[in-house]
Amino acid sequence: MSDLNSDTTAEKESAEQHEHEHEHEHDHEVIPPNLRRVCDDISPWVYLVAVVELAERFTYRSITAPMQNYIQYTRDDLRPGALGRGQSVATGINYFYSGWCYLTPIFGAIIADSYLGRFRTIWLGTGIMVLGSLILFLTSLEPSLDHGAGMPGLMVSLVLIGIGTGCITSNVNPLIAEQYTERRERVKMLDSGEMVVVDPHMTLTTMYGRYFLIINVGALSVIPASWLELKVAFWASFLLSLCFWTLPILALVIGRNRYVVHQPRESPLVKASKVLYLRVRHGSFDSVKALGACDQGFVEELKRALVACRVFPIFWICYGQTNSNIVSQAATMQTFGIPNDMMGFFNPISAFMLVPLMERVVYPTLQRWKMPFKPITRITVGFLAMACAIAYAAGIQHLIYTSPPCYDTPLGAECSQNGKLPNQVNVFLQLPIHALTSLSEILAYVSGLEYAYTKAPKSMKSIVTSIFLVMFTVGCALGITLSPVSKDPKVLVEYASLSGVMVVTAGVFWMLFNKYNEVEEKMNQM
Repeated sequence: MSDLNSDTTAEKESAEQHEHEHEHEHDHEVIPPNLRRVCDDISPWVYLVAVVELAERFTYRSITAPMQNYIQYTRDDLRPGALGRGQSVATGINYFYSGWCYLTPIFGAIIADSYLGRFRTIWLGTGIMVLGSLILFLTSLEPSLDHGAGMPGLMVSLVLIGIGTGCITSNVNPLIAEQYTERRERVKMLDSGEMVVVDPHMTLTTMYGRYFLIINVGALSVIPASWLELKVAFWASFLLSLCFWTLPILALVIGRNRYVVHQPRESPLVKASKVLYLRVRHGSFDSVKALGACDQGFVEELKRALVACRVFPIFWICYGQTNSNIVSQAATMQTFGIPNDMMGFFNPISAFMLVPLMERVVYPTLQRWKMPFKPITRITVGFLAMACAIAYAAGIQHLIYTSPPCYDTPLGAECSQNGKLPNQVNVFLQLPIHALTSLSEILAYVSGLEYAYTKAPKSMKSIVTSIFLVMFTVGCALGITLSPVSKDPKVLVEYASLSGVMVVTAGVFWMLFNKYNEVEEKMNQM
């Protein structure tokens, strides 16, 4: 059940609902294995706070969608531009911004756990996001660009928006998950008379899937942002995200008394940091336990909670290509009047189709066939989907390099009439890249986030979730080191190499961690 009131009221309501639905508790009995497993009831109020992260994603995509063009091109190029710093610089800043947005959740978790609590920290992040969006809008106006304020304003706003993102992303999904307090399976009778097993783990999987679906509504901002960039100016795109923040502010006001919130307490970050330091120094968590310097139970809990985090940096390097080099790739193709940075719209569109498909068809079908799609398996398949996406991008890049008029120097000065003629390749060939990326997010990112949360001890859920997100930062740091080769014709080799490394990563991850599938149910009860 979703607990949105006081503990006493929730217990009474839970008891009444159990009686009404003819539910039978099996705390000390074996659940019949032949019964169908179903998701528990989830109150829609649980997702109200997700509107804040929807707005965060709206802002993120309103910035990252036009940012490659904003930095790379001048105001006189074929594609919209402003700063004229080139593809390598644009790709590097894109990776910096993405990485910063996923490093700051550590600080957001500390603030929430030790000082303000989750809900107030989300309020703080909202205020900082509004301030950063305002600075970005003001410094992208024509007079500001004429006076050289474009780049300084961009960097200051990216830092502020990243801080706001950290306060929001580290607390929204744990706050949502905390509203569901059931941990034991139980049997109940449906109105049809069928006896089913209410599966808490399936319920959390459904909650994370729907949460991912909601925030992907915000990712659709790539469509209006790209059109405003093309038809009006960059300032119009940034103004759009600034105005959108009125919606989450309203949602926070409405939901301020509807959530179970925990009072701030001493953050376990110091203790966790000590364990991680000793882990790096001595090579393994088992060595840390042998030292006796830390509580062995705490070390084991941290170890199992971080299982899904370890190889995600490679995944995030590949994911970062969709906001940077893939946008630049589209600029060298025939766009038929469509903004080259708008093709990313197919990522959230794919999510809207794939999440219900997975929830209502794929997962139940596998359950009926006695083939449960457990988290480690889902993450591995997600890695392979990402490898396919980048391999396909390499194929598109090869097609561009073998097409006229400029072949492997697309938008070259002479062959393209000073950058006005792209190579003769249809930009819609990029759509499978974004569809496969969306599938990989659903399988790898959402499953990894769920795994990190459900396997973390109660006192460490924000920290472990934040550490999982910090893996994005590690991936972005590695991506920045690749930015010097993010230009024609070297980018083809970059795509091919990343795809191969992603395949190897998927294999290594499966070999090292598939054993955790066997103890999944046991770990969920810990």
